[in-house]
Amino acid sequence: MTLTLAHSGSYPRIGDSPDLQVLRRAIAGFDRGERTLADLAEAENQMTRRAIEEQSAAGVEVLTDGLIRWNDPVSYLAGKLNGVKVNGLLRLFDTNFYFRQPVIEAHPERKGAMTVDDFRFAREALAATANGNAGARKVKPVLTGPYTLARHSLVEAAAMTALEPRAVAYAEALAAEIGALADAGAEIVQVDEPSILLNPGDWNIFTQALGRLVAARDEARKRGRKIDLVLHVYFHDCAPLYGKLITLPVDGLGLDFSYNPRLADLVAEAGSPIPLALGLVDGRNTKLERPAEVAAVVSRLLPCISGERAWLGPSCGLEYLPRDRAQAKLALLKEIRKAVEGR
Repeated sequence: MTLTLAHSGSYPRIGDSPDLQVLRRAIAGFDRGERTLADLAEAENQMTRRAIEEQSAAGVEVLTDGLIRWNDPVSYLAGKLNGVKVNGLLRLFDTNFYFRQPVIEAHPERKGAMTVDDFRFAREALAATANGNAGARKVKPVLTGPYTLARHSLVEAAAMTALEPRAVAYAEALAAEIGALADAGAEIVQVDEPSILLNPGDWNIFTQALGRLVAARDEARKRGRKIDLVLHVYFHDCAPLYGKLITLPVDGLGLDFSYNPRLADLVAEAGSPIPLALGLVDGRNTKLERPAEVAAVVSRLLPCISGERAWLGPSCGLEYLPRDRAQAKLALLKEIRKAVEGR
């Protein structure tokens, strides 16, 4: 089985040195009317390149663009749709981060690409990495899933009052985006659905919305595109839903192991019929894991996973950590795999 090192989403947008403060300065200047949108975009480009370079230097093989352009994981996508405006700030799950809450004024509709240009930029940045190790490495676009977007939205349109129609509406928009990403050359698309762990009673609505994305993947494959969907859940214990999650028609499942110390036992006992992304490095805790201890868990789980591949990565995005700790967490992945191979 191939164990691939994969990042799980976001990356710190700033750092301690002046050159790593460029985006913060650009945002502040833009808010004061002293910088332009072009200035802001250039700062985002610069920090996206840095995120790509640091992931690549750490040996990560499936990278993201760090979601540097995302103000938050909810409004960045929802705010690009017709029929949706962006409102005030709310806390994002149990983190110390906030998101701007979307307000659905009419049926949400995709008016153009939401992440395709971001993906293309990141792919070009990877190809240009100075360390020359781009090779077989891939950039993975990330989409916040339709159910999570629906759960975090307010509603003014009467037709969208119920959760199901707004989840389906978001799904239709994201399905079109998946088709566009496939046409742009994306081979893996990560779909984040943390909200289902907190609302297991919404399972039927969740799967109905996810089904639109699966259909878009299947349609892209019919057009000859090579694309996989990998579902990620985090920010809560996934053990109660694990048996259902592994039956979903996705190409992989990302799990956050930081909420339940017995999740590894459950996975080892039940196995998995689909590849798993093992989030065994805590993306929200500055403490560094011991490679040998994590390697022991990985070695125990790999024989229980069907298929020829698994991924090893953080439990969630790394924007919740200081930049130096985010780098250290990524560097751990290579050490853990080396320890697995040594076993």
